[in-house]
Amino acid sequence: MHIRHRDEHGNPIYTNHLIDSASPYLVQHAHNPVDWHEWGDAALTKAQSLDKPILISIGYAACHWCHVMAHESFEDEPTAALQNELFINIKVDREERPDIDSVYMSAVQAMTGQGGWPLNVFCTPDGTPFYGGTYFPPDAKAARYRMPSWKQVLRSVAEAYRTRRADVAATGQQLLEHLGKLSAASAPAAAAPLPSDLVHTAVDTLEPGFDPVEGGFGGAPKFPQPMTLELLLRAHLRGHADALPMLELTLRKMARGGMYDQLGGGFHRYSVDAHWLVPHFEKMLYDNALLARLYAEAYQVTQLPLYRTIAEETLAYLSREMLHPEGGFYSTQDADSLPHPQAEHAEEGAFFVWTPDEVRELLGADAALFCQIFDVTKSGNFEGSNILNLPREVAEVARVTGATAERIEQVFAAGRAKLLAARARRPKPFRDEKIIAAWNGMALRALAVAASAFENQQYIAVAQGCADFILTHLRRPDGRLLRSWKDGRPGPLGFLEDYALVADGLLALHAADGDPRWLRECLALADAMVELFWDESLGGFYDTAADHEALITRPRDVGDNATPSGNSVAAELLLRLAALTGDDAYRERAERVLAGAAPLMARFPAGFGRMLCAADLLTSSVTELAIVGDPQAADTAALVDVALRPYRPHIVIARLSPGDGETPALTPLLQGREAVGGRATAYVCQGFVCRLPASTTEELAAQLAE
Repeated sequence: MHIRHRDEHGNPIYTNHLIDSASPYLVQHAHNPVDWHEWGDAALTKAQSLDKPILISIGYAACHWCHVMAHESFEDEPTAALQNELFINIKVDREERPDIDSVYMSAVQAMTGQGGWPLNVFCTPDGTPFYGGTYFPPDAKAARYRMPSWKQVLRSVAEAYRTRRADVAATGQQLLEHLGKLSAASAPAAAAPLPSDLVHTAVDTLEPGFDPVEGGFGGAPKFPQPMTLELLLRAHLRGHADALPMLELTLRKMARGGMYDQLGGGFHRYSVDAHWLVPHFEKMLYDNALLARLYAEAYQVTQLPLYRTIAEETLAYLSREMLHPEGGFYSTQDADSLPHPQAEHAEEGAFFVWTPDEVRELLGADAALFCQIFDVTKSGNFEGSNILNLPREVAEVARVTGATAERIEQVFAAGRAKLLAARARRPKPFRDEKIIAAWNGMALRALAVAASAFENQQYIAVAQGCADFILTHLRRPDGRLLRSWKDGRPGPLGFLEDYALVADGLLALHAADGDPRWLRECLALADAMVELFWDESLGGFYDTAADHEALITRPRDVGDNATPSGNSVAAELLLRLAALTGDDAYRERAERVLAGAAPLMARFPAGFGRMLCAADLLTSSVTELAIVGDPQAADTAALVDVALRPYRPHIVIARLSPGDGETPALTPLLQGREAVGGRATAYVCQGFVCRLPASTTEELAAQLAE
């Protein structure tokens, strides 16, 4: 951790209230000269007693511009003195407290029309926002950015609070009313049927914004948008002619660009250009979990080796660099790192970029060909260095260099291995080692899908370790799910997305490995989710539980952000559980969520990819499959393989081991089922009306094909 101000003995000069935080991001700011507080009653009470406005600064550990602003302003003693004089200063980790981030991000978006991190919001002592923005430059950069400097903002906001209190109060009241409308928009009391062509229409609406050259949607900066890409897979199954070509172009371009880590696997957060070349270099668990699953599912549809390779390399990266010894996955890796061990300041991308001289030193005679393959030049493509990418196909490299395809493949593989080993000796980016429930739920589902798509039981073992970690460390003794965990220290109580995504992952894992524990825990989490987050008058879920601490408004997102919205995952989960259990209450709640979001899905499909996938499930015929057999037996594995190796988003699976008398109580799909003649047996049903039992892979494949 970088500490700028030290005494002659090397000890930090400043220590603020963040020093005992469980959040690595907050601890990064514990030795700022700013008198930071954690969010809580103590800070709010202090602001009210001193009649001081509050500055809430929200960010996360892997955020490059958060680091820039911290270095320029929060570590600057004169600036910090001004902040301390004029404000009560609160630091928030958006990953740990997505509820606070959601409320104040909505406020800043309403004020400015845009948002992002760092997020800096000025509030009255009770937490009501009245002004805000994202990154503000220090005095020296203000003119260059054509923005007010941070010091100017601090003085102006404090002056407004002191001399124009009525105007500040009026602005705050308007924002509160706006936020209240956002969170309390209610769904129809009775859910109207969704249009059967909703998915087709959504893709038609998206298509004009598709980049036909580079893939993806829109221009720079370009985000991977895995939920929207998942929608294209669903649309392909429904016969949309353009959906799969759009998806495949995007997947190929992302996989060959610099946004993908060509040495170590895994994706950076997004590309600053339209070509997937120059990323912001942070790596997030959620991006890699979502994209690993997407590439695995694309492989299920197309059987193209590239998609399998990218999924496997991404999961290998997560298991190699992001896995806690006890099984959970860490949150993020930083964008910045030291360019060499003696450097004083971290630089963006330093861990990932290369010069031709560095390549020559490692590869010798192979260096020239390697540089042709990976676009390494003397001038570079990023601040004088090179982000590895694959702009040319093998045939073009062969034409330019005269090398054979076999020679190119040999240098490609051997060179990658040597550079990866050398890179491992560089100073590594900071890793935020808190473990977040929702993001681990995404990893669970990705591993379960990959295990089936690639017939790789090692992924099952990793997923089982992750599930055990969640259920052991991310739950209180009373069963309440926690948002996060770090070194034995529990974070806040879980939010809607935590319950929904963990349950979603457990359901996928149960289908893959047959362990009834995951189904039992999935159902328990789903029922707790309904009890804690459902609002009958709203006809939907809030993001925070009914007994959560009161914020200025109760947050509720129905649209996707970087991760799928809790409401969208909850809706799809409840539809799957309704098919498994026959419980109409699950289905009715999902229908109400989808009915409330239907107008937004139709108008703004890019922000509702996962909700549209839930709508696809609602408007499809769901296949219910019971498989009875010893999970370790070859005949059981063969039936599971038939069911799960292809892409089947409209199937729900319950597993039963012979002699298990308890699990059938969880779902009528398993009641009265047996292994016919002692052989593993599958029961294909719709609406709990079942076909004849199938004990061979041929019989099961034929029934599923129908």
